[in-house]
Amino acid sequence: MTYLKLVIEYVGTAYHGWQVQPGVPTIQGILQDRLAMILRRAVLVRGAARTDAGVHALGQVASLEVDLPVEPWRLKRSLNATLPEDIAVREVAPVDAAFHARHSARGRIYRYQISQGETVSPFLRPFAAQSRRPLDLAAMSAAACALTGRRDFSSFRAAGDQSDSPVKEIRRSVVELSPEWRDLIVYTVEASSFLQHMVRNIAGTLIEVGLGRIPPGRIEEILSSRDRRNAGPTAPAAGLCLMKVVYPDLARPDSGC
Repeated sequence: MTYLKLVIEYVGTAYHGWQVQPGVPTIQGILQDRLAMILRRAVLVRGAARTDAGVHALGQVASLEVDLPVEPWRLKRSLNATLPEDIAVREVAPVDAAFHARHSARGRIYRYQISQGETVSPFLRPFAAQSRRPLDLAAMSAAACALTGRRDFSSFRAAGDQSDSPVKEIRRSVVELSPEWRDLIVYTVEASSFLQHMVRNIAGTLIEVGLGRIPPGRIEEILSSRDRRNAGPTAPAAGLCLMKVVYPDLARPDSGC
């Protein structure tokens, strides 16, 4: 038996998220289809994060097992030769039989991008939400910082979320201007795991803070209420990207705001 880890990049615009769904294209579905074609057998690909429809990834991780010898470099080359141009396998590596992309992970890092102004660069439009009005970066930063720690995030939880508990630990929550793109605000958040739509609901709330509609000091009140109606709207999927999945050998000390 061969056990493998894949690191995958994708533009999620054309896909209905990570998880296989009948009748629609998904990242997991495309990968399993191509692997079956290459290996001539059905393969289950387990992802570290179930990204939503339209969400992107630079560092999605998947694990799989195959009942025959596989050369990682050859499989990587074959996959990239057959995958559509908006999906790429960056790494294929052997792992221990105990490795599981989702259960072995110790954290996920997401980035949410917001472009300010009347126009959005065509190079950014597929990867950023838009705010036509300028946003208060300092207020957003203060609000983001207030989200750190082990908290009940029911106020940022999707109605259909099926997680066992709404309690999550945010280790890093930072808002800053992009050094490469003028007027692009970047929100980076790292946690042990996330509720469904949690990052997009936080991003939507931070945009409301930046517009002056929610004072940054109200974040504690929103959290304490455990009521989704008190937070901001769900931000568009296009702005969200899974940057990295953290495993024990890559773990680092928690960082503050």
